[in-house]
Amino acid sequence: MERDADILIVGGGLNGPALGLALAQGGLRVTVIDARPAPSRAEAGFDGRAYALAIASKRLLSVIGVWARLADKVQPILKIKASDGLAGQGPAPFFLTFDHAELEEGPMGFMAEDRFLYAAFLDAMQDCAGLTLLSGESVVDQSVTGAGVAVTLASGRVLKASVLVGCDGRGSGTAARAGIKRSGWGYGQTALVTAIRHEHDHQGIAHQFFMPAGPLAILPLPGGHHSSIVWSETDATAQAIQALPDDQYLQALRPRFGDFLGEIALAGDRFTYPLSLSLANSFTAPRVALVGDAAHGVHPIAGQGLNLGFRDVGALAQVLVEAHRRGEDIGAPDVLERYQRWRRFDSTALALGMDSVNRLFSNDNPILRAGRDIGLGLVNAIPALRRGFMRQAAGLKADVPKLLAGKAI
Repeated sequence: MERDADILIVGGGLNGPALGLALAQGGLRVTVIDARPAPSRAEAGFDGRAYALAIASKRLLSVIGVWARLADKVQPILKIKASDGLAGQGPAPFFLTFDHAELEEGPMGFMAEDRFLYAAFLDAMQDCAGLTLLSGESVVDQSVTGAGVAVTLASGRVLKASVLVGCDGRGSGTAARAGIKRSGWGYGQTALVTAIRHEHDHQGIAHQFFMPAGPLAILPLPGGHHSSIVWSETDATAQAIQALPDDQYLQALRPRFGDFLGEIALAGDRFTYPLSLSLANSFTAPRVALVGDAAHGVHPIAGQGLNLGFRDVGALAQVLVEAHRRGEDIGAPDVLERYQRWRRFDSTALALGMDSVNRLFSNDNPILRAGRDIGLGLVNAIPALRRGFMRQAAGLKADVPKLLAGKAI
């Protein structure tokens, strides 16, 4: 089979470009297919959408040449404070605090706005030999032969490669066309996402406030006086709040937010996202692999969605680049199975862990409230246990892919 590339990647969000850069730098020819026009997102103004990047994710971005284009636009996360409570009543007396001073590696993570992160990826892709970005193109069909895979674009163009990777989100067309089914359930919750401007400096502190209807995350943005909000409510309540004008939306937020940052005002666009758990029944199919939300959609309770996707990126890139260097067929079943073995258990365990935390905290059962508050207090009081949680969240594990350890493949 004559191939247009070694690997075709469907999806140009963030995981797709990250994987494309890692593979191309490893000597493979890569084409990233993005349904959206590239410049529109890169030139977007401030809207409040942002990601929490773990230390391991920063390392991956550094190795693939993205971090240097982004470093002056991020906000280090110096502390994380987690507490339980009720809207209008403030936090419970027991809480959990993670301080970056307890980690030798520096800040626990970094907040990066979507617009700056994507622009950094776009610049890196333009400078990367062996990587082609097709913007404004969508895949309408795919087929597999023993020798390779072919995709048909909406424009009628056909592209051929050894491997097809789906980075196209929870509703992955790549997975559906490959016959990969999904398992999961909805939470009956919707995330309200926006940005606020506040009177007092956030001092690099991220807050996670657990309430019966769902958690409220207050995530620091650069400059000290802006934060990103991810606020979970029941579906009906969230829809009602989203329909309110800005002043009434802010009135609904204030009792949940509290007054610790002084006066607040809306500063970004308003978005909603239905929350659910969604796991692909397999991360691979003949000549096909899934990465990021196409493989696993998790609750945003710990902000781990993109970090989990970058772990997939690091593992798949390492498997394919090393197989290529050994002269193996990179799309062979045994090669792709190495990726699945590496990532499926970790992804599923984290997804189910976030599911359990959400179920434990998203209720007003007095017995459970007492138990979880005591649990937060105990973890906070035991330094070794607290540091263990911090290192896990930061992605500082012994078995991470090379890229997430800051090493080239």
